[in-house]
Amino acid sequence: MDAPTNRYVVRYGIARQVAEFSAKFSVSINRSTQVIIRSERGVEWGEVLCPASDKTREYLNSTEEMGSILREANAEDFDKRETLRAKERDEFRGGQDMINERKLQMQLVDVEHLFGDERLVFYYLAENRVDFRELVKALAKQFHTRIEMRQIGVRDEAKLLADYGDCGKPVCCNTHLKEMPPVSMKMAKLQKATLDPTKISGRCGRLKCCLRYEYDTYEEYRRELPSVGTFVVTKLGQGKVIHQEILAQKLLVVYEDNRHIMTDAKDILTVVNKNKRAPQPEDN
Repeated sequence: MDAPTNRYVVRYGIARQVAEFSAKFSVSINRSTQVIIRSERGVEWGEVLCPASDKTREYLNSTEEMGSILREANAEDFDKRETLRAKERDEFRGGQDMINERKLQMQLVDVEHLFGDERLVFYYLAENRVDFRELVKALAKQFHTRIEMRQIGVRDEAKLLADYGDCGKPVCCNTHLKEMPPVSMKMAKLQKATLDPTKISGRCGRLKCCLRYEYDTYEEYRRELPSVGTFVVTKLGQGKVIHQEILAQKLLVVYEDNRHIMTDAKDILTVVNKNKRAPQPEDN
């Protein structure tokens, strides 16, 4: 009788990809268990995150499994992984020397040696297209395995190499993010974050991914408030909105007698059409 097939969400590879894998053995696998998997690339090292479910498939936006879990990692597997890590350092140095010899305009970032020895993946940065055909031949000749060259961006570089962010926690791109969302300065401005580039930039030098997390909530709350520049009527009179406290749902209103009062959104009686002229506060 065939053993039942269970499915798990597994994080694997140097790029920390997350996907669903099947396991054709009846014993359940606990979270954080280190496993040996077979993916479309070959035999790799992985970590079980949780059992697969409809909710995880919705999160991953995929119902397809990417391969199978072969076994839980044993002592020999852990020893081999340490050996491969040492080999990766040598392979990185060898690849860097070959790039320098050929004066190729590319920056080697990292090397991934698959657990099953099926291939070596070289991750690199480059501003322009690079002809690395001769480089690949030389690498294959030296390391006796299939060579894959993978061009990445600066945010991918941080995902591979970065450790901790300014918050003191491991960087998001290297932990829970399955893809890196677009982030704009508009998001920082809406959340009243400092606009100092050194404080809102992540390890990659780009705007921090966490600026994206609460943006939708801020945007939803902002839409519920009269915008800056709008004339409103409250029980204190008519005035002009000059500032929004979005999460607190408050507005700073300057009234006709030049009073500046922080006003709850619920105390707004009427929003005056923007095109309608209202008396301007006099300068002191």
